[in-house]
Amino acid sequence: MSGRPKAPLVLTEAERKELVALTLRRKTAQALALRARIVLACAQGEDSRVVAARQRVSEQTVCKWRGRIVAQRVEGLLDAPRSGAPRSIDDARVDAVIARTLESVPSGATHWSTRTMAHAMGMSQTAISRIWRAFGLQPHRQETFKPSTDPMFVDKVRDIVGLYLDPPRRAMVLCVDEKSQIQALDRTQPMLPLGPGMAERRTHDYARHGTTTLFAALDVGLWWGDGAAISMAFALITPPADAMRPRSAAA
Repeated sequence: MSGRPKAPLVLTEAERKELVALTLRRKTAQALALRARIVLACAQGEDSRVVAARQRVSEQTVCKWRGRIVAQRVEGLLDAPRSGAPRSIDDARVDAVIARTLESVPSGATHWSTRTMAHAMGMSQTAISRIWRAFGLQPHRQETFKPSTDPMFVDKVRDIVGLYLDPPRRAMVLCVDEKSQIQALDRTQPMLPLGPGMAERRTHDYARHGTTTLFAALDVGLWWGDGAAISMAFALITPPADAMRPRSAAA
């Protein structure tokens, strides 16, 4: 057939098996599988026009991948490096950003932001955002956890939840929350640090260091709110004045 002479295309048995595998593997990119089918058809001696018509591509495409397989073998079917500006941030600077994000906090703040990290590393905010997204870093997020070692934990949960789902008749349940005067300084478990793809985690409860305001909560929570709740509580637990007198004085 007339036309420019073509370089002979001869595949080794290993190359043929690799190309067949690319056409059959489900996870192979469709573009790569198409190139493998073109090369296998050309290796059988079929004309470029016939191959192009069967694979529904142009004849120039068939010639391109035929020439690539002859010159570079199977590796030539992969995409060539794309044109564009070279990387301005090398791997060492990326590692430095990740290490600083995971192992330190900025002065006067609880966590890094893209702006503070960009200023500290001498990079743009967009570059920091891309690095954090690539490695799943989210310094602004926190998650809570609370493992329980109480063997009666399930029973206690059922009792408390049961008060809400099926409260007893003629019963009053007081749910006392903490007040702002209580200072929460220490968590009951060590904080788990930030990691790639994992937010910083801490327990939802803490060791209390401050004044407990249970009596004030009860007093404010009841409808009269004039100190009667505390007075009633002390009246129940305080013995009468006569019982507190010495016997010699009572006589």
